[in-house]
Amino acid sequence: MSDQIQLQAQVGNDLVGKRLDQAVAQLFPEYSRSRLQGWIKDGSLTVDGVVKRPRDKLFGGEIVAIDAELEKIEDHQPQNIPLDIVYEDDHILIVNKPAGLVVHPAIGHRDSTLLNALLYHCPEIAQVPRAGIVHRLDMDTTGLMVVAKTIMAQTELVTQLQERSMGREYEAVVNGVMTGGGMVDEPMGRHSKHRQKMAVVGVGKEAVTHYRVLKKLRAHTHIRLKLETGRTHQIRVHMAHINYPLVGDQLYGGRFRLPKGCSDEMLKTLRDFKRQALHAKKLELWHPHSGELVSWEVDLPDDFQHLLQVLTADADASTDEI
Repeated sequence: MSDQIQLQAQVGNDLVGKRLDQAVAQLFPEYSRSRLQGWIKDGSLTVDGVVKRPRDKLFGGEIVAIDAELEKIEDHQPQNIPLDIVYEDDHILIVNKPAGLVVHPAIGHRDSTLLNALLYHCPEIAQVPRAGIVHRLDMDTTGLMVVAKTIMAQTELVTQLQERSMGREYEAVVNGVMTGGGMVDEPMGRHSKHRQKMAVVGVGKEAVTHYRVLKKLRAHTHIRLKLETGRTHQIRVHMAHINYPLVGDQLYGGRFRLPKGCSDEMLKTLRDFKRQALHAKKLELWHPHSGELVSWEVDLPDDFQHLLQVLTADADASTDEI
């Protein structure tokens, strides 16, 4: 089975001088780089009607067109993995992702992912690139994700992400007591030495994170965050960059810290919290079929709530002692 894909886009000034394979990755971000490379090589992707090589440079103004067959996802198998479905219709699926669930198969996580679960729950989603996944959450980040059930819905949702009209709000607990809210506007890219990490880098891609304080605790802060951009590990990197790393972040958290006079319960809770304290709390988007502005919000998971209860009790006890 296959679907016919017919798309076109004009090369803007921002892509002048770029290689064709690099430019089309930005023009058609809903498709993987490997799929786009294949279409370039087999002639399904053309520039002003002419087949080009991946390394050929663009001058600006060209029309890039795709006329290709989209094959089913054959490499990944459906798996009966329970999903917490918040909303579903013929066009989109809203999932509340638990901690520990990888979104897309990768090295070390070939199966038991959200993609495998989606293929089982909705077999026809195999016709959609990446099984309809348009944005990701890290394995140990919980909360709301939207999945497209059709190619048209996916294209519209990707456009909303690019235009920043999709609203994504998170809650987190960070180490340290913040004085107030703010914004981090720092470009991000791959870490120069540790390739599994991202970092703030001078020549990186634009990344903007807004945050506000929900509650100041004795040695921590409960915050709400809103993303303008959606870079890999963005919140974790930005909070660590301003010296307020997320509680439990094994990759960016730095040295484990404990406040003075820490109770046994607080010590155990912090040591047992082995994932980043980050939850995708609210999702707002324009429905790709109806055009309505819709939103969803989900409760914090149990381990996150327990963490806050213990930290709040510690802060209250410290206040009582004064």
